[in-house]
Amino acid sequence: MKIIVIGAGIIGALTAYHLAEAGAEVTVIEAGQPANAASGASFGWINASFYLNEDHFRLRCAALEAHRRIQYDLGTTATVWSGCLCWEKEGAAFEAQRASLQRLGYAVRVVNRSEFARLEPAVVPPERALLFEDEGAVDLVRLATDALDAAAACGARLISGIEALDIQEVSGRVVGIETPLGMIPADHVVVAAGVATQALVRSVGVPLPMLHRPALILRSEPIEPVLAHVLVSPGQELRQMPDGRLLVPTVANHQSDDSAQVSSRPDRLADRAMSRVSALLDRPLSWHEATLAARPMPEDGLPVIGAGGPEGIYICTMHSGATLAPLVAELAAAEVMGAALTNAQSALLAPYRPQRFTA
Repeated sequence: MKIIVIGAGIIGALTAYHLAEAGAEVTVIEAGQPANAASGASFGWINASFYLNEDHFRLRCAALEAHRRIQYDLGTTATVWSGCLCWEKEGAAFEAQRASLQRLGYAVRVVNRSEFARLEPAVVPPERALLFEDEGAVDLVRLATDALDAAAACGARLISGIEALDIQEVSGRVVGIETPLGMIPADHVVVAAGVATQALVRSVGVPLPMLHRPALILRSEPIEPVLAHVLVSPGQELRQMPDGRLLVPTVANHQSDDSAQVSSRPDRLADRAMSRVSALLDRPLSWHEATLAARPMPEDGLPVIGAGGPEGIYICTMHSGATLAPLVAELAAAEVMGAALTNAQSALLAPYRPQRFTA
């Protein structure tokens, strides 16, 4: 079975790995370089404490388990289970967030000021915070690279720097993709092309409305280890990477940011964000690198996962791929290879099929 995966971000890379491991003849087509778009500019927070509805919460919880499986399978060092300290909400909203997560069975507890100071001594402590012990962070570039290397060991091939222009079909069945250098044949095409997904599936008559959601992520110069958790404060998300650099979104409430455009000059946004981080850590800090990328965001904010359009096409696009990619890749590869999902797996994916935009 010849399968083309369009996109070598985290979803495409992991899907290619699972397909190749299952015995498919896999070719990955990437317009740029692997993990150089949204995956390369991701904050990388793995969580289920941020969710849009209860179905979405269950999907994200299952994805946390899938992260542990892929970490073991690949032997990757990309993922760190640091936990998260969150005091984004205050007062009644804080209590409502805690109660909602406890009702859903999520691992959450309140830490007071003194315990927070013990857990994160370099941070100006709030009066209280929520501790999500099962959450973590992932270097998506590292994980995508490890997945592509493992896929290559199973015979997968990567073509980078070549854009997929459209999907080719004959009599309602996919036959390959068109590129600037000619058509590449395939029995199946998995579209994991991030923000390019909308135009690609439109070429075969599949409506997939998407929003424009740019994000600017900062990296500082490496500093000594000062943070042990992902931090979510009222004005800033923050984490420290293994190489010592601080990773900083430029907007508060990054997970739920619905801005359609970057609001100011990137250097000014970066300066403001680092000023907030400096106050949080009570020390002067500066940013070294700012990266802008567009997050793949379907119109309703929820993932799109499943077959759609002519026979042989499978679509995977979503935010946040950092959390969901390992689970989505497992299930997408299984469906493309013709395996039957369990009832529980089918229920997880049911709300996210592309047909909801044509109903």
